[in-house]
Amino acid sequence: MKKTALILSLLAASTSGAWAQSSVKLYGIVDAGVRYISNSGSTPGTGALWQLTPGGMSQSRLGIDVTEDMGGGLKALANLEHRLLSDVGGAASGTNFWQQSWVGLESSDFGQIRLGRQFNVLFDIYTSTYASFKYSPYIDVYKPEIGLSLGARQNNMVKYLVKTGGLSAELQVSAGEGATADKSMGGMLRYAMDEFAVGGAYLEVSDVAGRKVKAATAGAAWTSGPWYVNASWGQNKFDAGTGAMGTAYTAALIGPGVLNPVANDVKQRDMYSFGLTYQLTPQINLGGQYWRAEQDHFTPGLAKSKGDYFALVADYAFSKRTDAYAEFDYTKFSGGPVAFANGATHRYGSTVGIRHRF
Repeated sequence: MKKTALILSLLAASTSGAWAQSSVKLYGIVDAGVRYISNSGSTPGTGALWQLTPGGMSQSRLGIDVTEDMGGGLKALANLEHRLLSDVGGAASGTNFWQQSWVGLESSDFGQIRLGRQFNVLFDIYTSTYASFKYSPYIDVYKPEIGLSLGARQNNMVKYLVKTGGLSAELQVSAGEGATADKSMGGMLRYAMDEFAVGGAYLEVSDVAGRKVKAATAGAAWTSGPWYVNASWGQNKFDAGTGAMGTAYTAALIGPGVLNPVANDVKQRDMYSFGLTYQLTPQINLGGQYWRAEQDHFTPGLAKSKGDYFALVADYAFSKRTDAYAEFDYTKFSGGPVAFANGATHRYGSTVGIRHRF
């Protein structure tokens, strides 16, 4: 009897070990750069700003990925990701401590379901399908395209993800729970095969009064040998009064320190973008991107605001995990009332930094 009990316990232990295999992965990025920004004085045409920025190409972060293989093609998933300031060692200013915090299940037959704070479908389609740069989806200190992603993340989200062959789809919904701007509904569709990828997404976010911000994007990318080419379009449409939802949703044409003097006046913005990356050597990547934005206003007779954005990047990979980069960017506003905080309508910047991924 004792021998039988011992054999059964050993079998149960071995079966349990084979049935549930867990892994916990710690990952992160530490990025810091020296940045120069022109035209930063109290009045247009004056002053310059030098700073150590805590993320030039990528925002510094620390994350935990958890996967448990429960057998039968079923896995449990979880993710926690914290964004940090590498220059002072603190949390990223004005953001949630955990920028991602979700738990979910993955089935080999039916896809994934995730619950919690996570990236929205606009951010997912852009970074996975037609990112500005092949080796880094965007420049963290200069990312006008991300300004149209309605904050890039949503709280209280339920997201469903499925993939079959080259076709991927996502659906997201957030109930709102009484928050000012937390109710969301949207989806994305992506197709990738060999050298070509194309896709689009739509997201609608509502406040407690039922006022909506509606966002859409579509684009494509092509990769051939050392070449990577991308093109995309993005749009935000605003109901009157949605300025109360906060700057993550309704900021004026995007750029560091940009102001729109007319409160809650943004009606619609469109942005077109295209660029290319060329891998000169196994270590050296060169890239350029151009963005053109236009913005309409609710105020009668107010001229359309326009923004032109341009960036060049050179990246040198010391290894698979560590690289150095140098970028140059230029911004110019015209037409309507949008300007930098000091009233300037043009500015250039440059960043040189080091990034390590682990």
